[in-house]
Amino acid sequence: MNKEITALEPQLLWQHFYQLTQIPRPSKKEAQAIRYVEDFGKRLGLETITDKVGNVILRKPATPGYEDRKGIVLQSHLDMVPQKNSDTQHDFEKDAIDTYTVDGWVKARGTTLGADNGIGAAAALAVLEDDGLVHGPIEALFTIDEETGMTGANNLQSDVLKGDILLNMDSEDEGELYVGCAGGSNANMVFTFREDAVPKGHVAYQLKLTGLKGGHSGMDINTGRANANKLLFRFLKHAVAELDARLSSVDGGSLRNAIPREAFAIITLSEADGQRLEAAVRAFETVFREEYGQVEPDLSFSVASTGQPAFVMEEIVQDDLINAIQACPNGVIRMSQDMQGLVETSLNLAVVKTEGHEVKALALLRSSVDSAKDDLESTLESLFLLAGAEVWFDGQYPGWKPNMQSDILQVMQQVYQKDFGKIPEIRAIHAGLECGILGSAYPNWDMISFGPTIRFPHSPDEKVNIESVEKFWNFLVATLKNAPKK
Repeated sequence: MNKEITALEPQLLWQHFYQLTQIPRPSKKEAQAIRYVEDFGKRLGLETITDKVGNVILRKPATPGYEDRKGIVLQSHLDMVPQKNSDTQHDFEKDAIDTYTVDGWVKARGTTLGADNGIGAAAALAVLEDDGLVHGPIEALFTIDEETGMTGANNLQSDVLKGDILLNMDSEDEGELYVGCAGGSNANMVFTFREDAVPKGHVAYQLKLTGLKGGHSGMDINTGRANANKLLFRFLKHAVAELDARLSSVDGGSLRNAIPREAFAIITLSEADGQRLEAAVRAFETVFREEYGQVEPDLSFSVASTGQPAFVMEEIVQDDLINAIQACPNGVIRMSQDMQGLVETSLNLAVVKTEGHEVKALALLRSSVDSAKDDLESTLESLFLLAGAEVWFDGQYPGWKPNMQSDILQVMQQVYQKDFGKIPEIRAIHAGLECGILGSAYPNWDMISFGPTIRFPHSPDEKVNIESVEKFWNFLVATLKNAPKK
């Protein structure tokens, strides 16, 4: 594996990040990363605690003379989003991430990089290891399963941490301080169908919609990127209505918090209509490219003959499914009235997938206004219940309300202005940071989220800006030195 990133500055941070890229750590499979942090803490003689779900806490005493400073909790999550291009051979449970540098950025070859949130975790490890830093009492909290369930944050005990200030290092724009985030909810819609025999005279085709950018369903939801599931089902409605096509299976998207980049379907139709199908696919590809050309320049929609399926879906469920997905809200639902440019409420129709005799549709709802999230849940429930699906919601997590009087916010603004010549921007984020959940367990905490510049997280285009990492590190070090007194 290419080790060139270990020579970047600050070297200690990048060396830890490189080690994390060599450890498979998709969500819910973080055991090796947990052991890495545990072994690191024990090697340095730090107090090391691993709780019942796998969160790891390391404690480092204050620099002599700084014992009177408020305790700071450096928080990051160990898991990463496992996304790869369809032509990339990679097993996220076994293989290391292959990193490289290009034009001032660190990227990965054909997969997600894991800078979200590996850079934050590496920064915490570097702080713990660097004895030349000046700081008050430090606790480093490494949570697990942030990306798919917030399991670590949700199960953190409310009496284990001693700090007063939480620095969450999971934001993705250097020079911005985040003081609030959206809450979220998982929507589950399941259609159950009986088998129909493949109609006589029908042949099978595979539809492929690929080449979309995808991205983070919170950070990138307002970019106008296409949703592969929505586009595929838009075509399926046409194919059923105009070509008497029958749907056998569908496989679109993979993760709730990633905008789906690819979607596939197996359909059957009369052999005599094969050329009409091919013409329709070409026409829809042209339409899609015209609609999304500036945003999705690599969009590809194609069709090819495939092996005959064992069955197709019963027609009534097929039609209800297609109509429901076509009608399902997606993208930005409402912008915030309180903070210009902030998405208030959104929905990502993340996964539509056949499993046996079921089709599962999974969505992630986000909102900084609880009542708006509740209303969106109700809308989705009404739509899919009318279509005959089973519907339920789980994984709800709270938002984080901004505190503009925060002591650590004032300190970080002053430090940034002194060191970098300008006041950092104060923002709220539409992504689901762990701060809302952690703050409910520790309501006394003063919380800020910040980080280096990361682009296209949750997609194989993910990259982190090298210069911003060094700036983020220097800002973190200066913040620790200037932490407020108790």
